Amino acid sequence: MKEDLAAPAPVVLGIDDLRSLPRATRIARTSREGIQLLQEHRDSFIDELWLDHDLGGDDTIMPVVTLMEEAAFNGRPFQIGTVFVHSANPIGAETVVRSLTRWNYQVRRATA
Repeated sequence: MKEDLAAPAPVVLGIDDLRSLPRATRIARTSREGIQLLQEHRDSFIDELWLDHDLGGDDTIMPVVTLMEEAAFNGRPFQIGTVFVHSANPIGAETVVRSLTRWNYQVRRATA
C-alpha cells in the first residue's frame, strides 16, 4: 500500500502595516514583530517573504533588512526562496532590493 505524503504547505511570511497579503501564512505589522517572526523561522525554509518599506509612523522595514544582512554577513543567511518587496515608496523599495540582493537573497519588486 502506498502512503500518499502531502507536500508541506508553503511558508509565506509578510511584514506590512496595512495590507492583508492573502497568500501570507503569517503577517507582522511592525519591524519589531517582523524581526520576531523571522527569528521564529530561523531554522526553517521560508518560501516567500513579502516586505513593505514604510510600516507606519517612523517605523520602516530597515531593522528587518539589517537582521537579514547581518545573518548573511555571519555566513548564516535566512533560507528564503524569494523576497518580494512591495511598497508605495520607490526609493525605500529600491534600497531594500539593493541591500538584500548584495547579500545574495533572491529579491523581486512586486505589487501586493
